[in-house]
Amino acid sequence: MRVPEQVSRIALVAGAFIALALVVRFVIIPRSYFDTTAHQRATVRYERARPVIHGGAELCRECHTDVYDTKSAGYHRTVACETCHGPSAKHAEDPTAVQPFAPRDRKFCPVCHAYDSARPTGFPQINPAAHNPLQPCITCHNPHDPVPPETPRDCSACHAQIARTKALSSHALLPCETCHQVAPQHWTAPRQALPSKPSTRAFCGGCHAAAANAAAPQIDIDTHGTPYLCWQCHYPHLPEGAQ
Repeated sequence: MRVPEQVSRIALVAGAFIALALVVRFVIIPRSYFDTTAHQRATVRYERARPVIHGGAELCRECHTDVYDTKSAGYHRTVACETCHGPSAKHAEDPTAVQPFAPRDRKFCPVCHAYDSARPTGFPQINPAAHNPLQPCITCHNPHDPVPPETPRDCSACHAQIARTKALSSHALLPCETCHQVAPQHWTAPRQALPSKPSTRAFCGGCHAAAANAAAPQIDIDTHGTPYLCWQCHYPHLPEGAQ
């Protein structure tokens, strides 16, 4: 059986490509190109050749023990010194000749603390345009121990997005404490003392069960949405949005 000419041409071209690939792989490209040890050594040489610009927190501690100890016990304990002060290796070599950067205006701190809904719940956030306007953050906050001069007593200080949503809902006039029990520790260490959430259907039924409150939407809690908790279907800060 004679092979069609088209198939022969395709096989010839494919063979040429395979031969070319083999030549490039085993003849033209040196073996060292595929040697991971050689790459690792080259990377180490490259990194060692770069100038050292960071001193490290332990080096800062040698001269700034009091500041280091204050920061280590505060909310910024996981933030490296050079995160705010910039690379400081040269300052460590000659402290009087080279001074590290020290943030003094309002543009620096909002990089982390300006309100952003993507940040974790409870992370300290502010509106730079409204929060102590035009004043440097360090006028009220010690950056090494950034405890606010007065602990916020309004939930919206940390939960601004929820507060704005709730303000547009039928629950707008309900204080947060109506549904949440908040321990005093929550105001200073929010993640260590989380507020409670309703754990039974009877809780929402206190307002929404049949004949409970004529001003509120009423349902039969024995049949409506069982066996789920109410807030598993209805977002409590905007309950109108549930389908």
